[in-house]
Amino acid sequence: MDFINLKAQYAAYKTEIDAAIAKVLNSAQFIMGDEVDALETALANYAGAKYAISCSSGTDALLIALMALDVKEGDEVITAPFTFAATIEAIALCGAKIVFADVKNGDANIDPAAIERAISPKTKAIIPVSLYGNCADFDPINAIAGKYGVAVIEDGCQSFGASYKGAKSGALSLIGATSFFPSKPLGCYGDGGAIFTSDDALADAFARIRNHGQGERYEHARIGLNGRLDALQAAILRVKLAHFDDELRRRRDLAARYDEAFSDLNRIRYDQNSAIAQYTIRLRERERVALDLKTRGVPTAIHYPKPLHLQSAYAHLGYKRGDFPVAEALANEVLSLPFSAFLTAQEQDQVISAVKAVCL
Repeated sequence: MDFINLKAQYAAYKTEIDAAIAKVLNSAQFIMGDEVDALETALANYAGAKYAISCSSGTDALLIALMALDVKEGDEVITAPFTFAATIEAIALCGAKIVFADVKNGDANIDPAAIERAISPKTKAIIPVSLYGNCADFDPINAIAGKYGVAVIEDGCQSFGASYKGAKSGALSLIGATSFFPSKPLGCYGDGGAIFTSDDALADAFARIRNHGQGERYEHARIGLNGRLDALQAAILRVKLAHFDDELRRRRDLAARYDEAFSDLNRIRYDQNSAIAQYTIRLRERERVALDLKTRGVPTAIHYPKPLHLQSAYAHLGYKRGDFPVAEALANEVLSLPFSAFLTAQEQDQVISAVKAVCL
């Protein structure tokens, strides 16, 4: 079986996707244009934000957000040590100092109390990561940010479609960023991303930065980058977005079935508000279990095997083993199982049977 079955998803929407691609090819409008405009309107409406600015990747979504806030050398940005490296790459590329705050055991998201302990006069922004499709705890995070006068950027690269207390990921803070990498809950057929806000000035800055700092063509009001989403990816995303809520319902039903089957296992917490980007359990004998599952035809993945404060590229930050014990424990134990809206009942039965045989 596939870890994520993108082939089955394409087969289900093939007629619509092929027609959308053909429309773009026939228009020869490949960069920006009507498809991108239509997607941005649809994304903003879906997330409940005033603006959605599409861009070339989730990484660039975070970078553009930081650039719009004028985050620079001498500033500090607080984020979690347990996530993908793109979160801190964006901070590093702006020249700011990366400051970590540990995560919680239940959902693996950043601990608001740890954020407040990490705040300093140099803190310019907080980037909570909505990991595994679960939104971070934004009420206390936004309250802390308001208390100290700093911006909050949600790294929602795994959580598009999730919600928190009735509001959607992307519209939970001043800025939200997401990714449309193919394996994400809503994915395109290449790289892509989007930035959300309801702030007029920030939206204008995002749009300019992602297009070389231009407002009018060849008028560069600020330093920017080539961060545009191409029209083919926008067309594919528009088709998938029309089916997205159905896929989310299927993902939640499948996760609930896993939860029931694995009630005796330690696992990441999910609920009916999660986008469930991965289904992840925690095991002390992870390597043995992963190997045994592979022999039974069940692929697995590790998200993520080494926390960011222990990565050699960031050794200069001065963190050491033991500084963030929850993140380190998660990195040693997490194992993601096959999961997507197109996981069949037969495949899920095979996964459940194999995991129970190996672990229970």
